[in-house]
Amino acid sequence: MALVRILVDGYSLLHNWPELAEGAPRHSETARDALVEMLAHYQDASGTPVTVFFDGAGARRKPKNESGGVVEVLFSSSGQTADDLIERAAHRFQSYGEVLVVTDDFAERDVVGGFGGSVASCANFIRMIHGALAELAENLNRHNRSEKNRFSRSR
Repeated sequence: MALVRILVDGYSLLHNWPELAEGAPRHSETARDALVEMLAHYQDASGTPVTVFFDGAGARRKPKNESGGVVEVLFSSSGQTADDLIERAAHRFQSYGEVLVVTDDFAERDVVGGFGGSVASCANFIRMIHGALAELAENLNRHNRSEKNRFSRSR
């Protein structure tokens, strides 16, 4: 089955990525904005839609999304957690194809894995992001070199 969506536990990923929004508190608007921007770049590079979930105790303002991609950002309501939303979404998306849940919460990973969903640790997902962005940059450089050579030959 094809990967149809990536569901990210936002604060779990932020706590495992200290280089992102370095110096900003992990539950801050600045950190959330930086994460959403990075996820948008990854979504653009991978072509797989991304939804990021945050516990609703934080600010409800949707993070800025200045890149071209649109990452879906959801906050849990009172009485529920981001984990609850992720588990429900993962279960609902399964009939459309493979869903990847990104979290370091072992209980959440067990629940999602228990009904057949795929899970990735935050460290593995960060490596996936870096790899996809590096591959995109290399492809762009290769394309630009090719176009430069083609232009030089046509003169």
